[in-house]
Amino acid sequence: MTFEPRHLFSGQTCQVWTHDTVTGENRLVFETADLLLEAPNWIDDALILNGDGVLWRLPLSEPNLEKIDIAGVPPLNNDHVPDPDGHHIFISTEDDWQIWRAPLAGGAARRISCDDNLMHFLHGVSPDGKRLAFVGLEAEVTETSFRLIAAEICTIANDGSDFCRLTDGAVADGPEYSPDGQWIYYNTESFSGHAQIARMRTDGSGNERLSHADTVDWFPHLSPDGAKAVYLSYPPGTEGHPADLWVEIKLVDGGWSEARAVAKLFGGQGTINVNSWSPDSRSFAYVAYPLSKPLC
Repeated sequence: MTFEPRHLFSGQTCQVWTHDTVTGENRLVFETADLLLEAPNWIDDALILNGDGVLWRLPLSEPNLEKIDIAGVPPLNNDHVPDPDGHHIFISTEDDWQIWRAPLAGGAARRISCDDNLMHFLHGVSPDGKRLAFVGLEAEVTETSFRLIAAEICTIANDGSDFCRLTDGAVADGPEYSPDGQWIYYNTESFSGHAQIARMRTDGSGNERLSHADTVDWFPHLSPDGAKAVYLSYPPGTEGHPADLWVEIKLVDGGWSEARAVAKLFGGQGTINVNSWSPDSRSFAYVAYPLSKPLC
């Protein structure tokens, strides 16, 4: 089964936004009808996004896309996380479903993951850059079908060694390290049968539910100072994290029970799959995919 990069529908545009948690302003940074961009990371004064199987840099002062040429890898998906060293980025790729490390300036990538029998979807890098957190997915894949068997939270060392599986059973996704490196935040169906936000210690102990709602909640992202978090909320009854639905981005600025919606948009998949907080913890970036006419 061949996995193709996502593309915009006729009449659909891709909008890159930022939200300022101090002023409450949602600011449109960039819009295009030519390329479906996904999953921003915020590095210094620019965003890093994927689109059409490659990475793009979008300077915030002059928002024009700059392609990042990475050699020797299959098409990229929307799971990519900067290395804390400031010069590299860890990426997940389609077709081989592995994790790679590449220079942010472009160049040759180096494969990190070692297991050819596991599909790797990267979401987190520890603050010291020594460990990676990812979804280890087992599936039956044929030329025409895809059947999920298991989706577990796993970690490996940054050289691909020391594999650890932290969850077992219910579908889990979106693992991301806390800024102090003590916790992994993620979403899981283990509590209620639909995705909710949780956290656990980096050894898999101390599992704690954080969101308690009928909404289907995905992809928790903590700010660099650890004081705030955002996550994506789908309507009740949603299965997985599909594209092209009305969703909300919720901000946690205090207790998790006090999370509030700060953006409502047409999107979902690709909107905020990975951490997109600004280095100063004031703002975050996200992507919307509005339509000029309904999908048929």
